[in-house]
Amino acid sequence: MQTEQIILSFGERNKVLIKGLAVGALTLIILIPTVFVANLIQERENRQTEVINEVCSKWAEGQTITGPLLMLPYKDYVKTTDGKVTETIKTAYVLPDELYINGDMQAKEKKRSLYSVALYHSDITISGKFSSLPLAALQVAPESVIWQDARIVMNVADVRGIEDQVHMSWNNSKQNLDAGVPDNKLMDEGLSAVVAIDQQGVNSFSIQLNLRGSKQLYFTPVGKITEVDIKANWKYPAYDGQYLPATSETTDNSFKAHWKILPLSHTYPQFWKDNAQDIKKAAFGVKLIQPVDGYAKTNRSVKYAILFIALTFTFFFFLEILQKRQVHPLQYILVGIALTIFYALLLSISEYTGFNIAYLIASIATVSLIGLYAWSMFKSAKTAAGFTCTLSALYTYIFILIQSEDYALLFGSIGLFVIIAIIMYYSRRIDWYGVSRNTPAQLPGSNAGGPALSE
Repeated sequence: MQTEQIILSFGERNKVLIKGLAVGALTLIILIPTVFVANLIQERENRQTEVINEVCSKWAEGQTITGPLLMLPYKDYVKTTDGKVTETIKTAYVLPDELYINGDMQAKEKKRSLYSVALYHSDITISGKFSSLPLAALQVAPESVIWQDARIVMNVADVRGIEDQVHMSWNNSKQNLDAGVPDNKLMDEGLSAVVAIDQQGVNSFSIQLNLRGSKQLYFTPVGKITEVDIKANWKYPAYDGQYLPATSETTDNSFKAHWKILPLSHTYPQFWKDNAQDIKKAAFGVKLIQPVDGYAKTNRSVKYAILFIALTFTFFFFLEILQKRQVHPLQYILVGIALTIFYALLLSISEYTGFNIAYLIASIATVSLIGLYAWSMFKSAKTAAGFTCTLSALYTYIFILIQSEDYALLFGSIGLFVIIAIIMYYSRRIDWYGVSRNTPAQLPGSNAGGPALSE
């Protein structure tokens, strides 16, 4: 009997502490469903990736244009140990001295189910010149070069995107580039043409390429001096690769950019023989990004779930103490489930309306539901209105954090400091240990802490 009285006495004196621990445990339990929501977001994002890849595989993948460059086959003579001389055919590679690329992209969005894919057509003019052939530097004798097999070659990442015959002007002579390259050390696949080389003078070229692709268009700076000009009817470019444009301009519905790459900017030489150089790693260009990635923002919002749930439960806990009304643990659980369903609503609606509108709809629905539930629990319109305004401010605060990615840490730190300051302010007068409830009333004229004086 005495043990039971001690337990009851402890529970009565520490009722607030026990309820606080229970609320903390419920907060952790309610976080479990958010893990399933996060998995659902990942599943939908993977589905989006699958659809985009499927559309791109049927249209054409992102394109990278490498070249053109010269392939010069030559005869190499090696004397064996028995005194015989063997002849082998090797290849020398020469990059152009000047390379100019001018591209006009016509971009569009392709809808597939709920998802959009950035596709484009492009008209690209590639021109330049080979000022001289560095045969002496290559240590290749002119008479050992097989001039009739000299080729100009270039690589297109996805040749399915070539929409028309590729025309080339070589030293003012018109001809076409055909599929295939004679040597796959440098390029797995590509376009090439046999050309008549002026051994003593300048060899100039101009290539017209009509190319379609998706998501991105890159170029490899194979010229000693490479200049690229690109324009497109797309207002969300992302410049990527090894080089950023020297100048760029973006308007409400288009962009244009200019690159100038100098010879000291890349590590591979302008000519070599026999071995292959990894020239594609120097590629640069532009990505056609989608304006909004709803899945990324929804996933970021889920990361703030513990803040939503913990602060909402904290508000309920303080209201319970200050209003002297009991809130059952099951009611905390129902509120937590409503907060979790917010993310499911946000995910499903954003696939149709976009993230911002979906966030507005889901937050209004959730705040209204919990606000009405708070009114039914505390029987006070003023309390319910105050709680609704507080929860609305919290959702607005989180929305600002999600939108302001660059300043999320700063705004988040300041916001949390303000929130904890408010909680500390309103909790300063709470009788956490129930001292006022357990202290016996003093009789008038009695000594503090001692027995009352007899008459």
